[in-house]
Amino acid sequence: MFKNQPAGLYVLALANTGERFGYYTMLAIFLLFLQAKFGLDSTVSGQIYAGFLALVYFMPLIGGWVADKWSFSKCVVTGLAVMFAGYMVMAIPTDIRSTSSLVILCAALVLIACGTGLFKGNLQVMVGDLYNEARYSGQRDAAFSLFYMAINIGSMFAPMAATAMCNLAMKAQGLTYAASLPAICNAYLDGAENGAELITTAADHGMNAGTDLAAFAVACGSLIVSFLIYFLGRRTYAHILTDKKQPGAAKAVAESGPELTPTQTRQRVVALLLVFAVVIFFWMVFHQNGATLTEFAKSCTSPEASGWTRIGFNVWALLSIAVGVYAAFNLFQSKGTLSRVISVAIIGLVGWALWYFYSVTPDPLTGIQPQEYQQFNPFYVVALTPFSLAFFGWLAKRKSEPSAPRKIGYGMIMAAVAYGVMLVGSLAITGTSASVSPNWLISTYLLLTFAELLLSPMGISFVSKVAPPKLKGSMMGGWFAATAVGNYLVSIPMLLWGKISTAMLWGILVAICLVSAAFIFSIMKKLEAATSDSPAPTDADLLETVEDEAI
Repeated sequence: MFKNQPAGLYVLALANTGERFGYYTMLAIFLLFLQAKFGLDSTVSGQIYAGFLALVYFMPLIGGWVADKWSFSKCVVTGLAVMFAGYMVMAIPTDIRSTSSLVILCAALVLIACGTGLFKGNLQVMVGDLYNEARYSGQRDAAFSLFYMAINIGSMFAPMAATAMCNLAMKAQGLTYAASLPAICNAYLDGAENGAELITTAADHGMNAGTDLAAFAVACGSLIVSFLIYFLGRRTYAHILTDKKQPGAAKAVAESGPELTPTQTRQRVVALLLVFAVVIFFWMVFHQNGATLTEFAKSCTSPEASGWTRIGFNVWALLSIAVGVYAAFNLFQSKGTLSRVISVAIIGLVGWALWYFYSVTPDPLTGIQPQEYQQFNPFYVVALTPFSLAFFGWLAKRKSEPSAPRKIGYGMIMAAVAYGVMLVGSLAITGTSASVSPNWLISTYLLLTFAELLLSPMGISFVSKVAPPKLKGSMMGGWFAATAVGNYLVSIPMLLWGKISTAMLWGILVAICLVSAAFIFSIMKKLEAATSDSPAPTDADLLETVEDEAI
């Protein structure tokens, strides 16, 4: 899994880990922050949330175009600086429910989106360029899976960091978390509540009147760490850096991949655009984790967990499980006795740690906050990546590994299954108030992760491999632009939240996934032919084929 990988992969992956930790720390509480501070309902807050996600994933299209003309590395560094400025602005304490505060927030979000546009896609193009060398070319898919795993290590700790920052700020003001309190406070400020319910709810949770909090500055520190990793590890990827303004740079870019005919270039671009069309709907349903799934966690899910489920809300327990998985894989794959002994020792320590967490965690665990569910998806990515690599590696040896477009189709089917679970779990719910088991959401995140592993890292690897050499930045930007459209469509289910039954809402998402899967399988032969490694037919060849078929 880690063999025959260039050192530059680990440097670039760790640089991205730090940046994603900061981003997802902010994103974990962003929807709840909008509702609490500005008194926005689920419709308006969902629109802002979706609009921000769309902008974040659209900007890499522009960032890729800039990098194609300028420099991938310089765009990455500039992006880190712009994001840092955005998080600094976002962390400025401002008045609640004021227009000026909302303007400052929007300015910060634009800066974060622009910085991400310069950083995210271009860093991934650099990862792909590491595998243009013949000795590494066969490791491209595995590399992007490892890269994706590193992203999710940062994401896994983000909800914990967000919760810790919020609790720290609330504790300083004598406050504790109560899911219903922000809405009651805003109703009181609007004059729709006389204060009785506010006083009662606060007293029930041992609180007096409180004040505002800001929990976004942690992202600034993570960006500093990312920059240091990127800068100090420069020698590991220096050989792929080109300055587009230097003589010969354009030729180097053109030679960084196979020579394509105009017909093949056109076919590949069309194939990528068709894949992007399907990807739109995957991200629409996947990124409900910060939208309708967070609303479901807040208002329809019990804030209590018992049995072994409760240790899942301890990120250190999840990390222990992930370490145990990697130790187990090393035990079976290693040929050295010492390495195996170390693996057995680590597995033993993991077993002890899990029993310890089980013993000291209250049963039932109470006061679970909505954003804590968001740590399950990145945990699953980290823990399941070795299984994914082993499975597809086994298929590759048997010459039966599915193509990237086919994996994307399977990913859409798995996403449909995930929301099918939510549909079943919501059948008994009327309205948007219930107390179902946390296991419904935990199971859904597991199935969505299976879908994600089939689609996201493989899709990124697919773009880096198939994109015409002179259009790498733009095509990677196109992947993120498709993601941006999907992220904006996240707002549609939020518009429906509370207006239709939750079961019907999940049913709509199931239908979207199945229709998307049907579409990509209907054009599968065209996609696989256009993106194969064999030379593309010329226009004359195509004309000759048509004439032969006519005869």
